[in-house]
Amino acid sequence: MEYEENLVRGWIQKHHSKGIRLLRKLVQEGSVRGCESSAQAIIIEKCRQLGLELDIWEIDKKELSQHPAFRSDRKDFSGNPNAVAVLKGIGEGRSIILNSHIDVVPEGNKEDWSKDPFSGSIENGHLYGRGATDMKGGTASLLLAMEAIISCGIILKGDIIFQSVIEEESGGAGTLAAVLRGYRGDGAIIPEPTKMKLFPSQQGSMWFRIIVKGKSAHGGTRYEGVNAIEKAIKIMGRIQLLEKERNARITDPLYQSIPIPIPINLGKINSGEWPSSVPDLAIIEGRMGVAPNEKLEEAEWEMESALLSICEGDAWLQKNPPTIEWFGGRWLPGNLEVDHPLMKTLGEGFQRVMNHSPKIEASPWGTDGGILSNIGNTPVVIFGPGTTEVAHEANEYIDLKDMFEAAEIIAITLLHWCEVAK
Repeated sequence: MEYEENLVRGWIQKHHSKGIRLLRKLVQEGSVRGCESSAQAIIIEKCRQLGLELDIWEIDKKELSQHPAFRSDRKDFSGNPNAVAVLKGIGEGRSIILNSHIDVVPEGNKEDWSKDPFSGSIENGHLYGRGATDMKGGTASLLLAMEAIISCGIILKGDIIFQSVIEEESGGAGTLAAVLRGYRGDGAIIPEPTKMKLFPSQQGSMWFRIIVKGKSAHGGTRYEGVNAIEKAIKIMGRIQLLEKERNARITDPLYQSIPIPIPINLGKINSGEWPSSVPDLAIIEGRMGVAPNEKLEEAEWEMESALLSICEGDAWLQKNPPTIEWFGGRWLPGNLEVDHPLMKTLGEGFQRVMNHSPKIEASPWGTDGGILSNIGNTPVVIFGPGTTEVAHEANEYIDLKDMFEAAEIIAITLLHWCEVAK
């Protein structure tokens, strides 16, 4: 096997320019939600060049929405397909899913960017642009690893199932559609930006909306009304306490370096229409983290119980309790044993390339891994190049060195997991 490892590593090292060209083209196509098709076309063409078996289809929202794990407020998926490309093995080997998402978050305020958000410019070994680190750099690593194996004439026993899905950033409809289409594997790698760490566990998350009622009045006689903002502040204080309570229960050593393992983020609040009026409505929206071994329903119940408890000492809220809606995106948690064979195989590949053991932590954010593991019964490890801190930020970038090292690590992992046919 050492011979094959040296072959694929050598090929990747000689073809860095291929990876850079591919990544630049992907970043330059701004595949924000609803506009994924042009970047997906680049992926599809690349897979055709590699001779992979392609399956391209548009998600049927009416059909997919019947599944309990479906969450998306997107009206239409037409024109922006999912793509799966398979490198068939000869049999008797383990299969693996290489899952990547083609969608990126919006670029935000362009004035905050030092260059065009979709330039793909390179400086000091960093390639800049929205999606460079989350997660087109990881996608390029996957395709480089596969191309190395194909170009070196290596035949595998198990299948490699490469997936380029849409809608990950808004709840995972693309990966759910792939699972329900029948794509499952003996293992899966998702190259989200982990700073080259291995994440066997991932938190889940859910979006929530809390509606707080008040009573309107003139600002000059505000005592005649009930200020919804003041009640909302009280509720937000209880939510912050709930966050502390939930995180105090987290004892998993994989979270020891993460300050808040499962945060509850208060991301948005709307209230009031006039400075001289007492607002009669406040709307709080946020994101609730879910522990890897926790069910979404358990987290929902705990949040709803906390809201009920805040009403007990407040006469107004007793008569007018806040209501909560669970809307929009939600990501299932995932939890894989640290000593799982996939972790061992990936860790050994890491050791061979990097000459030291990988760091193993729990993911501080949700991924499509929860869908693959919970719905598709596929063991998942999150591992990839890129820095989480710059994902979703202005001047997002990826260190190209990490991208190429990740490609080598993944290529070696594929050789050992799927097994080389002699």
